[in-house]
Amino acid sequence: MTQAGIDFVVLTGFLGSGKTTLLREFLGTDEAGETAIIVNEVGEIGLDGALLREAGGDVAMTMLANGCVCCQVGTDLTLTVESLLAAPRPDSARPLRRIVLETSGLSKPGPVLRQIAPLASHRMRLSVVATFDAARGPETQTFEEAAAQWAGAHRIVVTKLDTMPEARLAEAASEVALVNPLAEVVALRYRSAASRAAFAPPLPGALSLWPDPHAQPGRAAGPHPRMTTFLLRQSAAIRYDDLAEWLDNLAGALGDRLLRLKGLIQVAESDRPLLVQSVGTVFSQPRAFGGVPPAGGSFLVVIGRDLAADEIEAVLPRLPLELGRGTAFVSNATASLGRRSLRAEAV
Repeated sequence: MTQAGIDFVVLTGFLGSGKTTLLREFLGTDEAGETAIIVNEVGEIGLDGALLREAGGDVAMTMLANGCVCCQVGTDLTLTVESLLAAPRPDSARPLRRIVLETSGLSKPGPVLRQIAPLASHRMRLSVVATFDAARGPETQTFEEAAAQWAGAHRIVVTKLDTMPEARLAEAASEVALVNPLAEVVALRYRSAASRAAFAPPLPGALSLWPDPHAQPGRAAGPHPRMTTFLLRQSAAIRYDDLAEWLDNLAGALGDRLLRLKGLIQVAESDRPLLVQSVGTVFSQPRAFGGVPPAGGSFLVVIGRDLAADEIEAVLPRLPLELGRGTAFVSNATASLGRRSLRAEAV
């Protein structure tokens, strides 16, 4: 078993959004000596890998040139990671601190995470980093792949800001927040600073990206015309078994339209709220949250594609839900559902 503390970063982003440039910039930093890179490309000519190898010096690299990661059975990827973890480090090398998997521009993070599920025993800290092209972010929002990449990301890095007017920085950061209010946003003008922030250790259980859900009332769906963010509020404890069944049924009902889920839920069996999260239908093991919960109490955020509020209400077991948009709630939902109380609103 791998010693805990290695970060496994899935670097994703739409075609031409600057993934390789961001990674190449990072490989010029001192931290690169603690990094192993896995580059996945479609086709037999690994141009991105060649560019990275040119910049990366002695950084350990393995090319997967047999197709898109999300289209593979998974054996190649898991064996590659296992080999990287087991390989002895040169005497002069520092310990391995992170593995970066750069996916193809058309990969969705959910299928990638399903492939690396067999690596759970290594206890690596997993995060998804996506790139958002400041020059053409709004133009790519209609592509399902781009939407899934942004929605599934723990951290979104705005790229190409060094070529944009100063005002574009704030605009792009706002666009990212609309697409995924859960993600940590890195919007820095200088590439060197952005690359360091992109591959910094993930914030453990961080919920600071939506510290106060009251701060964004009544907002309609973000710039993506088919993506909706639902905020579910909890007002009474839930049995863990009921929560687990509800999450399982939610994933089954929504399928690949479920892009991201994260929040804190208070269960009857614990004094601490549980941190619950998924990328697509791949769920992390719920765990007790040791930090300070955000203002407004326990909550759950669901980001999906082509979702309607009544689909969430229909998921069993029928936890009490008040479904509405913004601050408008349907009061008869609680009356008809009875025993516990979760409020859901599209924001």
